[in-house]
Amino acid sequence: MKKIFIYYSLSGNGDLVAEYLSKKDIDIRKVNTSETLSKNMVLRIITGGFKAMINYKDKLVGFDNDIASYNEIIIGSPIWNSRLSSPINSVLDKINLSNKKITFILYSGSGKAIKAHELINKKFKAKIIDLKEPLRNKEELKKLNNY
Repeated sequence: MKKIFIYYSLSGNGDLVAEYLSKKDIDIRKVNTSETLSKNMVLRIITGGFKAMINYKDKLVGFDNDIASYNEIIIGSPIWNSRLSSPINSVLDKINLSNKKITFILYSGSGKAIKAHELINKKFKAKIIDLKEPLRNKEELKKLNNY
């Protein structure tokens, strides 16, 4: 079964997950946007949280939406305002997940993403794995051992 991890990372949590999954023979595709969020943490939280709340879709740079050769799609997203990040909203708008096994790996400060779970469950039949700041809590990566 061919798998790919498509993810966005602002603080490095997603990059750590990608590094872990790449060792398990999973292809990696990082998402980049044309705009960057402020380096000021408060502004970044406000802006990112607002974008997530309104289901904003960022403009992606160099994103390859061809996933036809993959059986399983693993989507990695930070949680902003209890929702998926706006770059991942863009990805979900651009790829066809029909007939694919889908897993979401969500990384957040609290390790909980109740609203994101609700939104995912409305649109997809998917497995969801929550990670609490894997950069600070490396033991969280053990939740990915089945890959």
